[in-house]
Amino acid sequence: MNPHRFPRITLFWLTGLLAGVASGAQAQGPGAAACSARSSATVPTVVELYTSEGCSSCPPADRWLSTLKGRPDVLALGFHVSYWDRLGWPDRFASAEATARQHTLAGAAGRAQVYTPQVLVDGDDWRGWPRLPRTASVTPGATPGPPALSLTREGERVVVEVAPLHGGPAQLAGYWAVLEDGHQSAVQRGENAGETLRHDHVVRLYRPVPAWPAAQGLRAQLPVARGDAAFPRRIVFVVTGSPAPKPLQALALAC
Repeated sequence: MNPHRFPRITLFWLTGLLAGVASGAQAQGPGAAACSARSSATVPTVVELYTSEGCSSCPPADRWLSTLKGRPDVLALGFHVSYWDRLGWPDRFASAEATARQHTLAGAAGRAQVYTPQVLVDGDDWRGWPRLPRTASVTPGATPGPPALSLTREGERVVVEVAPLHGGPAQLAGYWAVLEDGHQSAVQRGENAGETLRHDHVVRLYRPVPAWPAAQGLRAQLPVARGDAAFPRRIVFVVTGSPAPKPLQALALAC
């Protein structure tokens, strides 16, 4: 739904927070030591849902997003937007950063408005959910491979390394996201009054990463605690092209 047309929100890029994302194996060190993940040659499908607890059309999309849990070929992110908050029920997961991201991506695609629930698959508007589009086949060696990524937890920070990429885009960009599962809300007002809504893949922190030269690679860190065990947390990094924001690689670290 699209309750109103909203002015575009300027996205503030934060320096010093850089990283990489893709589906990969994780290794847990002894005791409370670091754990890590590395990307594979197969890039996961990045699914973004823009949703709100104040939107009556959104709960089916939220439930569908939860069905994507545990799929190694999909990285799902639930962005809760803030522009529904004024209409009766403030979504506790909503953020101005999520709203800004949705407006920025809409502008990059030439769309004047945003709506909920909106699904983006690998950066493109996708109205065919609950199914996902078929993954296009790639001929080996036809194009440069995806950038290689690693994520490593070191105490209360996560370090990302993006390997240098040659023969592809001159610049890369990306973003961090901290995801949590297992949340629920008893909605008391607004379009979903009386409903208990359940959410997985909730984006609790979003940090865009400014562009860097692809041939130089990247090493950066994000300060982030381990979180509450009741709401399993994953630290995600998505690498995109620049200026085109299409995902090129993604990785999640579940520790």
